Amino acid sequence: MRILKITFSLTAALGMAIGLIACDNPPANNSTNRPMTNNNSTLGNAANTVANTVEKAANSVSNAISSATTDDPGDFVRTAAQDGNAEVVMGKLAAGKTKNAQIKAFANMMVTDHTAAGTELKSIATKKKFDFPSDNGSNQSTIDSLNKATDSFDKDYVDEMVKAHENAVSLFQKQADNGTDADLKAFASKTLPKLKEHLDKIKKIQSEMK
Repeated sequence: MRILKITFSLTAALGMAIGLIACDNPPANNSTNRPMTNNNSTLGNAANTVANTVEKAANSVSNAISSATTDDPGDFVRTAAQDGNAEVVMGKLAAGKTKNAQIKAFANMMVTDHTAAGTELKSIATKKKFDFPSDNGSNQSTIDSLNKATDSFDKDYVDEMVKAHENAVSLFQKQADNGTDADLKAFASKTLPKLKEHLDKIKKIQSEMK
């Protein structure tokens, strides 16, 4: 949305600059046939105005694109850590509550894989002095709901895992493609295939449940 707004501003700026040319160069008065003076100079100044306006607007668009596609490393660490913590908690919960063998196996895999990924991410965060949260962030409300679920638990857990892994794949793909910290970028690239594998497995379970 930010990029669309700035692109619109670029178009508007062009229109304003062109309008300046029109205002600075009124048509000749045919009734008096008075010659226009300093026409070349006026056109040159107006052209410079257009060029400067376009350059500034283009720079704004470029900056907006960079901002929209590149995460702050600290933000990535915080989100990935909290989501990973929640995956482990929900995995342990599911392994204890479900009677479905496939869901139990998947839940145990979540505990193992996300604990390992969290340990690796924490090591990078410590080295780079990024904050590494130990809480579950906004995922806590989902954990609370799953704790209370009874007959609907399996469906609720599977649906949540599909959504969570779609978000995780998107987050890690963005970091792998556009990350500015080399270690985090490498970590995201390394972890991404495993997240995609998780997503494929839980989608298969979801499909079979339907």
